[in-house]
Amino acid sequence: MAKSRINWFALIVGGGALGLAALLGLWAYVSATATPLHPIAADVPSVTRSVPASQWEGAVAEARGLVRASLSAQNLPGLSVAIGVDGAVVWAEGFGWANLDDHTPVTPESRFRIGSASPALTAAAVGLLIEQGTLDLDEEIQRHVPEFPTQPWPVTLRQVMAHTAGLVSDSGDEGPLLAEHCERPAAALPHFADRALRVAPGTDYRYSNYGYILVSAAVEAAAGEPFMRVMRKRVFEPLGMDDTGADAAAEQATSYFPRFGGDPRYGPDPMRDVDYSCYAGASAFVSTPSDLVRFGLAMSHGTLLQPATVQMLQSAQLLPSGKDTGYGLGWDLETVTLADGPATSIGHDGDLLGGQAVSLMTFPDRGLAVAVTTNMSYADTSGLAARLARVFAAAAKPPARQ
Repeated sequence: MAKSRINWFALIVGGGALGLAALLGLWAYVSATATPLHPIAADVPSVTRSVPASQWEGAVAEARGLVRASLSAQNLPGLSVAIGVDGAVVWAEGFGWANLDDHTPVTPESRFRIGSASPALTAAAVGLLIEQGTLDLDEEIQRHVPEFPTQPWPVTLRQVMAHTAGLVSDSGDEGPLLAEHCERPAAALPHFADRALRVAPGTDYRYSNYGYILVSAAVEAAAGEPFMRVMRKRVFEPLGMDDTGADAAAEQATSYFPRFGGDPRYGPDPMRDVDYSCYAGASAFVSTPSDLVRFGLAMSHGTLLQPATVQMLQSAQLLPSGKDTGYGLGWDLETVTLADGPATSIGHDGDLLGGQAVSLMTFPDRGLAVAVTTNMSYADTSGLAARLARVFAAAAKPPARQ
């Protein structure tokens, strides 16, 4: 009996050792065979359409170096950036490749999936309908989306937008909706609406991609027209966001996914075929950094919405405990260190299949907006956006008086 136990123990230990060795071997193989896409940062190709104004020449030169270094170090196929100051895009440039097979260059007009950065855009449509009087943040969501089942507690539009409704979320890169196609946001509800809430509404912050599908359905019902048409007619067209719209794979940069360990440095694989249509205003938009910057500046300047509405959407929500969630209604708030100290960034990052690929940051009190997009999941776009913000915030400061 004792000998049998010893043999089983040896088998378990030996199997574990073999498994560990296999993993280490796979890691070593992938590391050794990963080909750097842009081995020399200074040689990363880029495309721009205009020469920056003299005020921004120094900042643009520094920023180009940061972008090329980041692209090379992270081993990303392509990356695009735009900077807006005081209501105008002052710099936009594409770097690297939109498609690795034919080396199609990234240009300022290259469209990228923006994934979970989409709620900020969707929130603007909600704001317009609130101003119109057809939506109310504190009404129960079933008023406009009766397909959503009644819960043990009331669930309001405000709670859904603030991610405090307790809704379940998807499983990142294995979300079941990615294999479905939806003509209307409400068509996605059967995949998640019957699942129990994670917490009582209003008691805790729990991010849910499904939440903004529900918001999209409310927008569609309140506006009386298809959700994507609402976004195009009432948000994108008025702001000149000509390169922003619904996901369409043939009209955008090719999306890639790390082939090992969620780390782009090990090289890219083409992203598997996915359909974001069911996610609607939660993840189904494509855009360019220039359009995202135009959008961010419009919010900061009250161009599309009344200032009070923007303030309402971009103010962090409070839990009953008094804790600040760090999230408004479709907008994320964080502290970013600029050259002269900490500053509040209001924006949103975007994940694709669970990994970051987009970052929008606005600094309303400085009139500054920064957008970074890439065609590789699990990239550090937010870190690069923060570094670019520091460069342009310093360049925008008026010279000290003598």
